[in-house]
Amino acid sequence: MEQSLSYVLVTPYTIAKSRTGGVIARLLSRVDLELVGAQMIAMDEKIAGEYANFLRTRVDTANKKTSDLLAEYVEHNFAPSGGRRHRTLLLLFRGLEPCRKLVNLCGAIYPENRSVEMLTGETIRDTYADLILNTKNPDEVTYFEPAVITPKTQQDADESMNLLANWLKNEPNLVENMFYPNPEAIERTLVIIKPDNWRYSSAKPGSIMDMFSRTGLRIIGVKVHRMSVAEALQFYAPVKDALREKLGPVYGRKARDLLEHELKIALSPVAEQALIDYVGCEFAEDQFEQIVEFMSGHRPSTCPVEELNQPGSVKCMILIYEGEHATRKIRDVLGPTDPLKAPGGTVRREFGSNVMVNTAHASDSVESAQREMGILKIDHNTCREIIKSYLHLADN
Repeated sequence: MEQSLSYVLVTPYTIAKSRTGGVIARLLSRVDLELVGAQMIAMDEKIAGEYANFLRTRVDTANKKTSDLLAEYVEHNFAPSGGRRHRTLLLLFRGLEPCRKLVNLCGAIYPENRSVEMLTGETIRDTYADLILNTKNPDEVTYFEPAVITPKTQQDADESMNLLANWLKNEPNLVENMFYPNPEAIERTLVIIKPDNWRYSSAKPGSIMDMFSRTGLRIIGVKVHRMSVAEALQFYAPVKDALREKLGPVYGRKARDLLEHELKIALSPVAEQALIDYVGCEFAEDQFEQIVEFMSGHRPSTCPVEELNQPGSVKCMILIYEGEHATRKIRDVLGPTDPLKAPGGTVRREFGSNVMVNTAHASDSVESAQREMGILKIDHNTCREIIKSYLHLADN
């Protein structure tokens, strides 16, 4: 098989410290691999123990010291503590030699025993990981935080992905592991990092996540998604009437002005209303079609009926944030619909191009978030299906 599948696990500490965006930015911009799946998971005692045991017994015995260190870390940090599970982010990458590329980018656990002054920040672990050795006994580790975990060989990847996929079968896509002192103030909101951020390899999706992290909200769900035409039509249905009301009169009158100028006549109010009803509303309809095409990759008017529910040809990432006043906090960082009117330091001002290509969507209310999560089936994640499909092909 030319293309293979591997993964990166972003550790609970890295997520808790809001370093997730920085890690993802590195992964997306520094390797020529495709991110095909993402899921926020929370390991129970059993799977944490099984994964730790896998790390101890993996094929590569040349680095047993590293394997034991990672296994012990997983047992103490991935497993629940105080009756609470901890968030870990699973990222699936597909391409040529994914294990070698991801290992090189993530970096070594023991980076040649270099001193602090020798670290360059070139790898993810150079920047985000910590390995502190006892100065009196260099063989004793006093503190260890790997930031990310990734398998070294394809055999390791395949075996551990099968382990994770079997466990994922009964796991939810949203991690519910917090008890809040003011639950009445807690909201969930949906964010979409739109397709314009995925046209080529770049740090943009991670950088956008990094900007949202300033809200102090928790990410409880992540999903790589290809929106179908049917989903896009339903998702943006409320926009359709708004476009007709807002754009219909504007472009109907523009059509009137053009006709009066060219024909040198004055059109009656009845004619003007007809232009609003037909030309203006046709323009609004076309704008709606462009929105659906932008989000799904296909115009609804040219999409065969039997393909309406098929995954689209363009990719986005769905994020679910949770916390006090989540809707307002996210929209404040996102900025207005028009990037040119957005304040400096907002996501749309930094990365948006125009009203349509404005880099991200965020729910405008708790009710909208619930509706949108339902349309995009946020309770379902395809990571397990992707892994199982890949392993089935690899075995045949």
